[in-house]
Amino acid sequence: MSNKPLSYADSGVNIDEGNALVDQIENLVKPTLRPEVMAAVGGYAGLFALDTKKYKNPVLVSCTDGVGTKLKLAFEMNRFDTIGQDLAAMCVNDLVCCAAEPLFFLDYYATGKLDSKIAAPFLKGLSKALSEINCTLIGGETAEMPGFYKPGEFDVAGFSVGVVEKNKIIDGKNIKEEDLLIGIASSGFHSNGYSLVRKIVETSKLKLTEDALRLGKPLGEILLEPTRIYVKPILKLLSTLELKGIAHITGGGLIENLPRIFGEKFSAKLTVSQINPPRLFREFQKLGKVAEHEMWRVFNMGIGMAIVLAPSDAPKTLEILTQQGYPSCVIGKMVARKKINEEVILI
Repeated sequence: MSNKPLSYADSGVNIDEGNALVDQIENLVKPTLRPEVMAAVGGYAGLFALDTKKYKNPVLVSCTDGVGTKLKLAFEMNRFDTIGQDLAAMCVNDLVCCAAEPLFFLDYYATGKLDSKIAAPFLKGLSKALSEINCTLIGGETAEMPGFYKPGEFDVAGFSVGVVEKNKIIDGKNIKEEDLLIGIASSGFHSNGYSLVRKIVETSKLKLTEDALRLGKPLGEILLEPTRIYVKPILKLLSTLELKGIAHITGGGLIENLPRIFGEKFSAKLTVSQINPPRLFREFQKLGKVAEHEMWRVFNMGIGMAIVLAPSDAPKTLEILTQQGYPSCVIGKMVARKKINEEVILI
């Protein structure tokens, strides 16, 4: 038995490295701060004074999510500047489906050995994504747990809170037969289905550093393309038009996410030729010999967000989305359901 006094550093926890990261975080957070924020970084909790004069009946909306096994590709590529946007998007895109404006965000970053060269790019990407939608990075937690994670690896979780006027909450109750579905393009796989993506990469012996699919970029860069954030265009639409339903297309694809926004009386009838899934999806389908139905229930197939609205509002909606820089098109319509389990029909 050694008589040497032990310190926290001997167990693998570097307090100084953590403090140095906090100093960097303070500068990264500043661009995200909203006027309602009351507490500085480093306190025990984030304080946010909701401007109640702006709302008659404000309802707070909250959600949480992570990035999943997409992180494994980040580790392999040794690139961490895109994962922060993924984390932000997976939360705030859910919030806006209820018509809520994101107010603030918290993150949880856990690793075996804290390395600011890895954590700082992640936080920088997160801060940049949040600042662009006026959402404050109000707090978070950095946990260093030696022996719990593999060297160089970490996990992240995000938590976000938004607000919506009670009478403006979108819950799908106003959806009618013949209402149209507009799909807004995704930026790729987003942050879902990566366990299957990685399996196909492995079994096909694809190299992440090469343009393996002849798409003009190294495969790893294509797969790390961050999740598109839809907050700005959706809030713009909400200020002008009536949206009857909004679906964030995440794990489960269009097949499992669309039914979350409409009742048992309807089915979503989608036209595959209108959606026209990008070549990236079809290349992976071919390599993995993935069944067509499996593709549609795992991946977003090129649609990151879907909107239900009256046919008369479709032209203006498409115009606004184009102006905002978000490619979109009509992908289907709502029809009366004829079979119990026929929630989504692909034609």
